[in-house]
Amino acid sequence: MPEPGTRAQIELRQASKVYGAGQAEMHALRGIDIRIERGEFVAVMGPSGSGKSTCMNILGCLDTPSGGSYLFDGIDVGSLSRDQRALLRRHYLGFVFQGYNLLNRTSALENVELPLIYRGMPSLERRERALAALASVGLAGWEDHTPGELSGGQQQRVAIARAIVTSPRVLLADEPTGNLDSARSREIMELLGTFNRDQNITVIMVTHEPDMAEYARRQIHFFDGSVTGDAPAGGVAG
Repeated sequence: MPEPGTRAQIELRQASKVYGAGQAEMHALRGIDIRIERGEFVAVMGPSGSGKSTCMNILGCLDTPSGGSYLFDGIDVGSLSRDQRALLRRHYLGFVFQGYNLLNRTSALENVELPLIYRGMPSLERRERALAALASVGLAGWEDHTPGELSGGQQQRVAIARAIVTSPRVLLADEPTGNLDSARSREIMELLGTFNRDQNITVIMVTHEPDMAEYARRQIHFFDGSVTGDAPAGGVAG
């Protein structure tokens, strides 16, 4: 862990988020401070409405704080234009969702290639990288299957391959095991742990499940828009 005063990979400084005005005003975040170093595996927990999803949207550059600041590798994200934030998402962040968010009529390989198309990567290089990403999640030989031909666990593996094919610095996972049974959930968590450990990808995961949160090395708890706990976790993934 770097010494205090050194630059964190991700830092929220007194970040707040307010929706609405007057009687309808709602404080989703209330001046929170979070610092995450490169290579951490963090579980973000809390009940519905606690602010954890708002926090993740800000970290993913899908939203901006109403007050305070968000720094990514020392850059104030709030000072970036919409297009610059989109480039930050495209080049530095990977996303995994509970609902997989795959294109139903598109093969696994084409789903994984999609973020590389947005980058303008040549087709041959794109295909090679997508094949390697699918192999890294245990889906070599499944490249031509569409999501409808895959189990839920396999679909989430495709989604993880799509997220890591761009070699992101940070992987943001929103309830990645929420639609899976316990065995498939453990497989997905072990995959996330492997990428965190072997590729030093920072993993930040929202989860309601304490047993899944134990795969992280740190747990941050939210309640009513505030951080109420921030402590080391079990670190099942090693």
